[in-house]
Amino acid sequence: MTQRRPAVALLAAFALGAFCVLGFAPFDTYFAAYFAVWPAPTLALGGLFLLWRGAATARQALLLGLAWGAGCFLFGVSWVYVSLSEFGGMAPPAAAAATLLFCLYLALFPALAGGFFQRWRGNSLRDALLFAGLWTLAEWLRGSLFTGFPWLAIGYSQSPPSPLAGWASVLGVYGIGFIVALAGALLAAGWRRPAAWAAILLLLGAGSLLRRMDWTQPVGTPITVSLLQGNVPQSLKWDPKRLPLSVDTYLRLASEHPATLTVLPETALPLYFNEVPRDVLRGLTRHGDALFGVAVATTDGGYTNGAVTLTPDLVAKAYAKRHLVPFGEYPPPGFAWFFRFAHIPMSNFTAGPPRQEALAVAGQRIAPNICYEDLFGEELLGALPAATLLVNLSNTAWFGDSLAQPQHLQIAQLRAIETGRVMLRATNTGMTAMVAANGVIAAALPPFVTAALVVQAQGRSGLTPYARWGNLLALLLAVGACMTALRRRRN
Repeated sequence: MTQRRPAVALLAAFALGAFCVLGFAPFDTYFAAYFAVWPAPTLALGGLFLLWRGAATARQALLLGLAWGAGCFLFGVSWVYVSLSEFGGMAPPAAAAATLLFCLYLALFPALAGGFFQRWRGNSLRDALLFAGLWTLAEWLRGSLFTGFPWLAIGYSQSPPSPLAGWASVLGVYGIGFIVALAGALLAAGWRRPAAWAAILLLLGAGSLLRRMDWTQPVGTPITVSLLQGNVPQSLKWDPKRLPLSVDTYLRLASEHPATLTVLPETALPLYFNEVPRDVLRGLTRHGDALFGVAVATTDGGYTNGAVTLTPDLVAKAYAKRHLVPFGEYPPPGFAWFFRFAHIPMSNFTAGPPRQEALAVAGQRIAPNICYEDLFGEELLGALPAATLLVNLSNTAWFGDSLAQPQHLQIAQLRAIETGRVMLRATNTGMTAMVAANGVIAAALPPFVTAALVVQAQGRSGLTPYARWGNLLALLLAVGACMTALRRRRN
């Protein structure tokens, strides 16, 4: 098809990429009563596999990968436009152009995989290994290059109830992506062959068994945690005249929902920590310890995006966000001009050190992570095995009522399985939730409401295989699959 009708093939690739987005949140909730959506990425990658196999040249395969990626990312991360236009102050045409260029950049990675696949392909079933290996390496590269952006990595679509979710405890999100790509290619290349179906069923069955395994064990007694969702509008949050709005909202929520540990979201108090009045700090810790997001001034005149723990005696310890968002939290080298078009408050943070110890609070050892830091699963492992709980503080008000919030919660589900730890999330506008160690959402608040979620959180100890090895196993699997396919081709 691609040789005779390349335009039709490109449109098909774009449609398959857009279709893949249906496998991610929130569509798993929208269609849960009718059918499961987690197979959608498998089908979308199976279609891409067939298109690549029909490509006459590496250039044609590259363009097909680019079209697939454009469909996926333009539909899946369209919320970037919201943050740039509505809240970043960028003119709509400039915001639309920036979003388009960003999505096309992300699409370069499946395009790169397509070019290599066409050059190296051979036997159809062996090509399934090559396809899965190249896909995984391209996703890992997208999540690593230029600080990385692994949003919509295919593995995130396989959160519970997908039977493949169990593989996260061993291979992590990239390893699940390998399995999805392999299953899609096997389905496309060998749907008439019993061996292909047997391999797919084996992958699903093994994932189901892994979901039942307890790699970590409860430690200590459960603690009561109050996760506060202030729902402070982004347009008002940084207005000095509206400061009492944020302070009064969180003081009221903390008072009305007492707990052993009270957690506030990222930059919940739009002040530097040393500027927060002591009576406010006492109000937050009236019933127990507190953990909240706030900017922390550094000794060299800069400031970090911090998470501060506070006892009722006002003894404080801080975590500094180490993986900052380019353009949102710091200007990448050579891009200072960007901020002439966008107006983003506090956009020049200093990154914290790469390895920081878990914080002792409320009888537990907590590993905080701030906003999209939880996209980088391997980076969370430095606090293990000491950390017994994971806590994410986010302010996704930047993205309005978009796909970003449910997608971010789905990411947290995979982090919980990978680490074998409960993940607590306190956000400004959503999704505030507790994710159990098996990746199931135990409790969640509706987005865009001012409320508190009070939960019983159980700390856990021990290490999953992924916590021991990180992404190494998935990368070895991907490289091994490529080498196996290429060696058999030469023979």
